[in-house]
Amino acid sequence: MSEAEKLGPDYELDLGWMDQTGPWDTRAEEGRNGLTLADIQVGEYGRVPDESDNQTGRPRGSAPRSGSYRIGNYAVRTKSEIWLDNASFLYEEALQRQWSSATDVPWHTIEPLPDDIEQAQCQMATFLTEVEFVAGDVPARWVSQTTPDFFEARQLLTAQVMDESRHMDVFRKRAMANGGGLMAATGATSGFVGSIDLSRDFTEMSARLHISGEGAVLTIFRMGELMAYNDAEKAMYRLCAQDEARHVAYGVMHMRYMAETAPERHEEINCYFDEAEAGILSGSANPAGQAPILSEPLAILLGGGIAKFDEGFKKLVALRRRQIQEYKKRVVSAGFGARFENGRSRINEILEQAAAA
Repeated sequence: MSEAEKLGPDYELDLGWMDQTGPWDTRAEEGRNGLTLADIQVGEYGRVPDESDNQTGRPRGSAPRSGSYRIGNYAVRTKSEIWLDNASFLYEEALQRQWSSATDVPWHTIEPLPDDIEQAQCQMATFLTEVEFVAGDVPARWVSQTTPDFFEARQLLTAQVMDESRHMDVFRKRAMANGGGLMAATGATSGFVGSIDLSRDFTEMSARLHISGEGAVLTIFRMGELMAYNDAEKAMYRLCAQDEARHVAYGVMHMRYMAETAPERHEEINCYFDEAEAGILSGSANPAGQAPILSEPLAILLGGGIAKFDEGFKKLVALRRRQIQEYKKRVVSAGFGARFENGRSRINEILEQAAAA
């Protein structure tokens, strides 16, 4: 018996939903990397509105339904507020480069270390657990505030939340893996890092988090080999660096899109960079800054113990200089390099002083 016969002779199919489709006869073709987000951005489905009035959770490209409830309070409905041109590429990279802190870090290579080095490593692990919590917590809040019409950027933010969750657990695991444990809370979440959560819109948050905060942490990760004492720590910093580089790229590419499409916001964004640079130069926004609870463990790790603190401090100064140099490159790449030429920024002055020292 057919399904129609089971329904009975008096049952009439509605089938109205068949007329409520998006653009029909659209075929996405698989590329060399599989069927990616970029591959399905075809025809009407690939057109992203500059402004979105979608408050119902309707997938972009699908037909609206009359009487739909408003299910979202989407504050981010302007494309320039969150968009970046390579969101699809970065999202696919995030998927392909996922790793496990349980099995991809060779924990068995950790052997007992001198107490001063183990304590310094655990202090850094405690600090990085703190900042990575903020780096995951804040973007998660913006995901729910972004219209589904900008789903590529939402997907990338969701991937970042997963990355940061893994970073939190890998550093907590390092603190517990060698007879040490978590050390003193650094208060990072009550200073510049914590202020990221006070941002009034996504672009303000991204300037603080992706370009300033995560950029400084990325430099630490990239120099992780210099303060790693086993293959587990080397792998931990290397894997975190590949994720962090993607998050920083989000901020740079978004800011570049904003610079090109919303020139009226240039002065506002420069004010965010003013704030960030004040923190960088004072050390309050810099993990390699002046606070002993951060600078001393780093110098001990970089030097090879308390007895070689002076040598480690020289390396710490070099790390700080590199943080500032990489910050400048990011801002230039984002389209705001004029601030370094017109005297608004003191970054060039600081770098010249450091080179002469």
